[in-house]
Amino acid sequence: MRRARFDGDGPDAARPRRTPRAPHRRPPHPAAALGRAAAAIAVGLLLGGCTGLGPVPTPTRTPTPLPSAPAPSTEPPTPPPAPQVLLPAGGVSVVAEGLEAPWSILVLPGGGTLVSQRDRGDIVEVLPGGGLRQAAVVPGVAAGGEGGLLGLALLPGDADRPAYVYAYFTAANDNRIVRMPLTGARGSLSLGAAEDVLTGIPKAGNHNGGRLAFGPDGLLYATSGDAGNRDAAQNPDSLSGKILRMTPDGAPAPDNPFGNYTWSLGHRNPQGLAWDASGGMWAAEFGQNTWDELNRIERGGNYGWPVVEGAAGDPRFADPVQQWATGDASPSGLAVVGDTLFLAALRGERVWSIAPASGPAAGVAVTATPWFTGEFGRIRDVTTAPDGGLWFISNNTDGRGSPEAGDDRLYAVGLAPAG
Repeated sequence: MRRARFDGDGPDAARPRRTPRAPHRRPPHPAAALGRAAAAIAVGLLLGGCTGLGPVPTPTRTPTPLPSAPAPSTEPPTPPPAPQVLLPAGGVSVVAEGLEAPWSILVLPGGGTLVSQRDRGDIVEVLPGGGLRQAAVVPGVAAGGEGGLLGLALLPGDADRPAYVYAYFTAANDNRIVRMPLTGARGSLSLGAAEDVLTGIPKAGNHNGGRLAFGPDGLLYATSGDAGNRDAAQNPDSLSGKILRMTPDGAPAPDNPFGNYTWSLGHRNPQGLAWDASGGMWAAEFGQNTWDELNRIERGGNYGWPVVEGAAGDPRFADPVQQWATGDASPSGLAVVGDTLFLAALRGERVWSIAPASGPAAGVAVTATPWFTGEFGRIRDVTTAPDGGLWFISNNTDGRGSPEAGDDRLYAVGLAPAG
């Protein structure tokens, strides 16, 4: 079993870790039938004039009946199947190894996978055979402490523009978001010149946030930590301690609740973002000394930090849906597969499943279950695998874990319906 030297969230929280239908002939077209009838009449008239047989009677035309329209259905449309609770099943396999302080997994819909490496400031492509190749170095990354190259997100391309990879990173004076055009095919992916999307997010040695994701509304969301300034988390005009929401070009989303970038506030160091099948938004957040949190995020919601930590029952603040002692979690990446949330835990050295994701909206309690406790060390990120299973990355080379030969690794595990 592995032993990490510190937890996943900075000096203020460093603590020892606990252990064919058949073919048919088409009927003649009515116009063709009428033409043949007219020709027959003309021949009859000509013969009658020559032989004295008298006038030929004009044939009558029977209209071809039109097919009747089907009666409208009175049955209601069949709803799509409800998402299933899915849980890990079978053995865990290694997809790739030799990663250095990996932070974010980006699975591309057209094939290919990119991983950010925090301290190196580069993005590597995972090759089909498990090898790694450098796809890009992000300029301006100033790694240090918990800062460096952090979250990645994809904006697919269309007829008017290329696909872009977005990256959140710590620079010399701030945290910032850039985007880079994605070029090449799987096995030879690369990124073009970086363009600023949002700059000026406060930085520190810890609590930098850093997760990026595009929501169902097509807008970009980013998590920011309090960067050591606790009170800034309660100031809606500050970029610290927030979930930020913006257009793909980096302008504040026009319907944001405070008229700026802030979507929700009162966050200490959120590093996980995901949406369930109903469009509900979730975030995972590091606590300080007592409680780590899983929150269901609402527009304009206040999640309490630094006034409260964990569930406080204070009507001014939203309580978490789930909370853990900091030794059991220190949560980072978050993903929804089917009706299950999967949460990466650093200090807790495990993956948590929380289900059903639809529970809070339906008034149903959720259940949290740990997986792989202590088997792979610190877990930084989780995502849906290309085959519909689960991928996760270890994070033992970030200076706080105990790396073994081959660390860090990208792992895969299958999923199966619960029960």
